[in-house]
This record gives sequence, C-alpha cells and structure tokens, in this order.
Amino acid sequence: MNARTWALAGLAAFVGGWAGVAQAQVGATPTKADETGVHAQVLVLGTAHLSRLKPALTEAALAPLIARLAAFRPDIVAIEAMPAESCDTAARHPATFDPQEFATYCPNVEAAKKSTGLDVPAAMAEMNRLLGQWPATPSPGQRRRLAAVAMAAGEYGTAALQWQQLAATEQHESDGIDAAVAAQLKAMAVQTDEVNRVAVPVAQRISLARLHAIDDHSGDNVTVADAAAYGQAIQRAWSGAEAPMRAVREREALAVRDKDALALYRHLNDPAVLRATVDSDFGAAASEPSAEKYGRIYVGGWETRNLRMAANIRAAFRERPNARVLVIVGSSHKPMLERLLRTLEGVDIVDAITALR
Repeated sequence: MNARTWALAGLAAFVGGWAGVAQAQVGATPTKADETGVHAQVLVLGTAHLSRLKPALTEAALAPLIARLAAFRPDIVAIEAMPAESCDTAARHPATFDPQEFATYCPNVEAAKKSTGLDVPAAMAEMNRLLGQWPATPSPGQRRRLAAVAMAAGEYGTAALQWQQLAATEQHESDGIDAAVAAQLKAMAVQTDEVNRVAVPVAQRISLARLHAIDDHSGDNVTVADAAAYGQAIQRAWSGAEAPMRAVREREALAVRDKDALALYRHLNDPAVLRATVDSDFGAAASEPSAEKYGRIYVGGWETRNLRMAANIRAAFRERPNARVLVIVGSSHKPMLERLLRTLEGVDIVDAITALR
C-alpha cells in the first residue's frame, strides 16, 4: 500500500460514521449493561482556540452556546489540558520530556506550592479528598481552599471554576491563597480561551465542582535525528494541501466577525469541515515523500496522543457508567476521539450538531 492509499484508508476510518450511521462495536460483545440501556452519553465538542480569534468573542456572543451545552446537563466536563499527574511525570523525566516544551503545556505551580505547602502529588491527594466530601452548597472558604489546592496541583481549570464562583468580595487572600496566587487567579479570570469562556461557565451553571483535564503530550513527544528537516517536511505537506481549507477559514472568520458563536461551532463540528481538516493535515502529512517517512511519524504521534486522551476521557467516567460527558477539544481531535470512544462498551456518542440546534 503506497502512502496516498494509506492516507485515504486512514481518512476513511477517521470519518466513518460521521453521517450518523450506527457502527458495530469492535471487539466488544453485548453485556447486561448494553441490554439494560445503561450507557454513558458523550458529546465531543470541537472548538477553535478562542484566545487566538480576532476579534475575541464576548460573553454575550457565547451565551447561546453556553445555554445549549448546559442543556445537555453533563455530569462531567473534560477539557484539553494536561492532567496534574502527567505534568508531574514530565517534570521528573526531563531527559525524555523537554522542560522548555512542556512548560507550554504545564502550568507553573511554584507560587501555589509555596502558598499551600503542597507539592503536586500531595496537592492531588488533597484535591481528591476535598472533592470526595464536597458539599452541595460550599462556603466561600471551601471554594478558596479547593482553588488553592488545585493551583498547587496544576489543575488550573478546576481552580478557575472555583474562583469564578466566588463573589468579588470573596476573591481575596485566605485558605491557602496568598497575594501571588490571588494575582494568578485574577489574571486567569480574564483570559479568553475556551476553558474560561466555555467550560467554566457551563460547569458553573450546572454546579459542577471540577473540570477534568484529559490532554496528553507524551504521545506526540516524537524523537527524530533532524528536528529541522522533520518540521520542514510537515510544513511542506500542509502548504501543499492548504487550498481546500481557505473556504473553511473564510466561513469561520465570517462567524467570528458576526459574533455568532453558534454558527461558528456548528461550522467547526460539521462533518464536511472536519473531513477537510483531517485531509489537509494528517492526510497530507501521511502522503509526504521523505525517505525518513516524517509524515508517518507525525501521524503516529498524533494517533498516540489521541489514544491516550481517549483513555483519560474514559477514566473520567469509569465509575459512572451512565454519565453524561461533555468533552471540549480542538476540532481536529474530534474525529479520532469519536472513532475511539465508539469502540468502548456502553458508550454512546451524542451528535454535536443536534445538541447545538
């Protein structure tokens, strides 16, 4: 099988089932859970990285999107952020995980470590303890404490969720939050990324205590002898497949200009748009002609990353077999994650376009 044939076969696998046709689960047999209809409902929402949009979408523009996602009533909201344990592992293995690169994925926990006296493992243990006894109506002090501990763990999504549920008069130093950590939390609150502008408001509206970080960058931490040649080969492949994406980007820009978040997200989650995105990125890379097969290495890293992300998503509702799960990830992750999650027993994929109507 040549590279182009391989790429097309891979694309067919990525996009299989996008039209809503039910697929038989691979390697799974019906169980009592299947027979009694106890299934998890997973909605994978493909998103743009909102902090890069110009002009930025306002809270008012995003309000209709938030309302529809909240109407799904998720029990779990998962975000494209590195889990605390993964960042801690990367920090302990600098020869394997380049500290400079992983600093872009993992937050700096030093200020919160000083404020709380907790390193990442201790902070994760304390965070889990607090969540295990979380009350229906937490006090401001309990919210501040969980925010402080989550900051020390590197679980910034959960910290932002707790901090932003505090009244302005309660957003102050106390319960493990000192001046430095308070400043970090206040800076996070005005960021325009999809965690702060979509995930946090949805979770806040339905009274969730945490956000689940499910990203992984150990999988795409590829090792090549000539990093510059690798990067150039992938860039050439992308440049050669750029033309079909122009109309896609123009429509995205139009929705942003019109401040129409629903139109933007319906566009991003449209099967035809997803197909074009996969073709121009991974399909193009898989076809690049270098003797080193740089494109195939890139695709292998992407697949490994998504396999581990799918495992992290599954772990988030492992003990809740009938959970409703909202996963907010960059739109290029959506096709493969849905494909992987469909193979799991007792998991139904919710159509994002239907949810956004």
